[in-house]
Amino acid sequence: GGGAEILVDRVRKLLNCYSKSSADEWLDIMRQAHHAGLRTTATMMYGSVETVEERIEHLMRLRALQDETGGFTAFITWSYQPEHTELGMYEATGVDYLRTLALARVVLDNFDNLQASWVTQGGMVGQLSLAFGANDMGSVMIEENVVRAAGAEYCMDEVEIVRNVENAGFAPKRRNMHYEILGDPIFRERAVPRRLSLDVAKGEGDALMPDELSNYPGRSRAARLARQQPQP
Repeated sequence: GGGAEILVDRVRKLLNCYSKSSADEWLDIMRQAHHAGLRTTATMMYGSVETVEERIEHLMRLRALQDETGGFTAFITWSYQPEHTELGMYEATGVDYLRTLALARVVLDNFDNLQASWVTQGGMVGQLSLAFGANDMGSVMIEENVVRAAGAEYCMDEVEIVRNVENAGFAPKRRNMHYEILGDPIFRERAVPRRLSLDVAKGEGDALMPDELSNYPGRSRAARLARQQPQP
């Protein structure tokens, strides 16, 4: 379900989503996956260049497709992370996130699950999310590279997630990707090493281009400027 950003082509063009699908194409990919018997999630990255009306359009388009296919397992929204990006600007506040989540819970009444994005918002806002429409704290992450590249570096292992859920007055349960309940937290059944930081694909300061990416045209500002220079 990733890559949805905002399902409005005006926004997608401003975000330079050259290698991503159009809004209609993204929705049709989800439609075809659902018709093939696959389940997917739906996401929304807000707080960049979209208007409030365009956020609503995004939610309504997801709601319409869910009415058609019933194939979405969950909805996850998070705020644009501006650090280390060419676009810059500011990150939306935690209050804006909780309002967006609560509105999504009302609009997307045909979605069974809403996931709290503690990976971008942090554990405390993630905990508050459970009172603003979310019923899922997401997974225990081992490696994360996408939002970390934009400045977000929050990490919670199972012990920390369970503590947040229970202190908010809820009962933590494990699930699979289809949201079928599997049981109680693992660390209460056997000893599990604590994980206090996430692994990354590249080490700090590692500027080497992976071999599998070396033939792809650069999408960064520096790469675009380099392509504009006269070639010898």
